[in-house]
Amino acid sequence: MRRNLLLSLIQKRFLQTSSSSFTVQFLVNSCGLPLQSALSVSKKFQIDENNLHKPQSVIQFLKSNDFKDTHIAKTIEKWPAVLHSRTEDTLKPKFDFFIKNGFAGQLLPQLIVSNPDVLRRHLGSHIKPFFEFLKPFYASNEEIVEAIMRAPWLLSIPLNGDMQLNTDFLIKEGVSIDRIAKLMQWQPRVMGQKHDKMVYAVAATKKLGVQPGDSMFVRVLAVLVIVSESTWRKRIEVMKSMGWSEGEVLCAFKRFPPLLTCSEEKIRGAMDFFFNTMELGRQSLITYPYFIGFSIDKRVRPRYNVMKVLESRKLIEGDWNIATPLTISEKKFLLNYVTKYADKAPDLLQIYGGTDNSTYCFNALHLYGNIENNYCIVKIDKMILSRSRVAADLCTNTEKACS
Repeated sequence: MRRNLLLSLIQKRFLQTSSSSFTVQFLVNSCGLPLQSALSVSKKFQIDENNLHKPQSVIQFLKSNDFKDTHIAKTIEKWPAVLHSRTEDTLKPKFDFFIKNGFAGQLLPQLIVSNPDVLRRHLGSHIKPFFEFLKPFYASNEEIVEAIMRAPWLLSIPLNGDMQLNTDFLIKEGVSIDRIAKLMQWQPRVMGQKHDKMVYAVAATKKLGVQPGDSMFVRVLAVLVIVSESTWRKRIEVMKSMGWSEGEVLCAFKRFPPLLTCSEEKIRGAMDFFFNTMELGRQSLITYPYFIGFSIDKRVRPRYNVMKVLESRKLIEGDWNIATPLTISEKKFLLNYVTKYADKAPDLLQIYGGTDNSTYCFNALHLYGNIENNYCIVKIDKMILSRSRVAADLCTNTEKACS
């Protein structure tokens, strides 16, 4: 009897090892998973080599919907059970719905890879109602798609849970529908936070003197929802250690809420440059707190260097407000302060940031058009021979709140 039991255990272990081996082989060869990932997946998921119809049909279905090999591998890595899905009854209706509602081309694969859990959600009782829930807050399907792509996990949140509670609570507190829409468009993940956290953040925002009817309410609220109270207090203490009063910090925060999402290193580095290099007074940063959010190396320092050269050579005279050159677009800065003075200060391009920024100038100005200074073009042409960049990357003007 013991012999039979031992034999049974050996056979069972052999079958498990054989099944795991085939699963690994299938995941690597048919699904494109790296060996280590396949070994990890095989510990919790098995494929029957005698029943490959579903896995093969799922892979073929994904490929027919513009999934590249990397999309397929990442999706299976995150949710291997997708290989057991029924393509016609389960996957196809959901894919058809997403495509119909704006997830065309590579947007659908990107969505699924980001949150494969959505494939487990019921189309009729969850996915469709979620889209209906979002419609009052957005002007078009394109805006809904944009919001979901920013926070794909939103599709996994139960509608009758925190998101609905938070929405109803904000409306009850007096936040208008259009401002809730802006919040969801700008920072959709805020709405999916725990309800008690939302209640606390609303109370804290009002305590700061920012009321639900104020235009900055949702921006201040978003920061207080996302940033923990301990982190928020640490940022305030950092600024107080540099000579700010708590009242000054809060005044600046209400004007530029991302201020308190910046790292301590970012805050100290920005303060050092503005106070010690540019010799700005603290009142200037209270008035223009978004200066702290700008990249010192990519934006502030190069522009400040150009302005100091123009001032020292008396190409600009009188008092000038640093806010203008720091806040205008890249296009306007190049045209108003660099190429405009190229004949009198031909070294401005180099001063603005060296070869790389000269390349930037050249590509950006050609894309923007309106280049009138031939000398400037020749000068830039000579300077970019050693290095080039993709023009599409070079003309991007967007600045993150804190880099």
